[in-house]
Amino acid sequence: MVVLNKIYTRTGDAGTTALGNGDRVNKHSARVSAYGTVDETNATVGMARLHATGELDDQLSLIQNDLFDLGADLCRPDMASDAAAEYTPLRVTDNQVSRLEAEIDAMTAVLEPLRSFILPGGTALAAHLHICRTVSRRAERLAVELTDIEEVNPAAVKYLNRLSDWFFCAGRIANDQGRADVLWVPGANR
Repeated sequence: MVVLNKIYTRTGDAGTTALGNGDRVNKHSARVSAYGTVDETNATVGMARLHATGELDDQLSLIQNDLFDLGADLCRPDMASDAAAEYTPLRVTDNQVSRLEAEIDAMTAVLEPLRSFILPGGTALAAHLHICRTVSRRAERLAVELTDIEEVNPAAVKYLNRLSDWFFCAGRIANDQGRADVLWVPGANR
């Protein structure tokens, strides 16, 4: 259980922050950038949920929880030491990735195939979901960049990859199951 009795600690005043294993790193480190952008993704999901109802809102709620799991995963380096940790570190699992895939498949089943790229927009929910998509893509790029220099849970990277696809499909669902998608017209304004 997390207990936050005091919000500011002053421990980051010199430009460092503590990782999940207690190590201190620069606030601009690749790992902090990756999990910070996961947190930013979560905030965009919160904005999208202002416009969501029913099953889509329920799914977004699960995603928000998953994003906290993902942030906890990314803030804990050195997966090899997980077994020796004081408590079992939280890691994203392939089951979470599979759930996203099943939801993407269900959404895709009711959508007409695309015959053009779509522009972000349409309904307010769709527009917000496209913001979620682009921010989660940035989180994915940062997580992949982190894998070049440090160990990262492969399921965490897969989750981010599927998540942006999920947001894309959900944006189409929010646009009257794709019927209200805003289509790109190449060269229309030449």
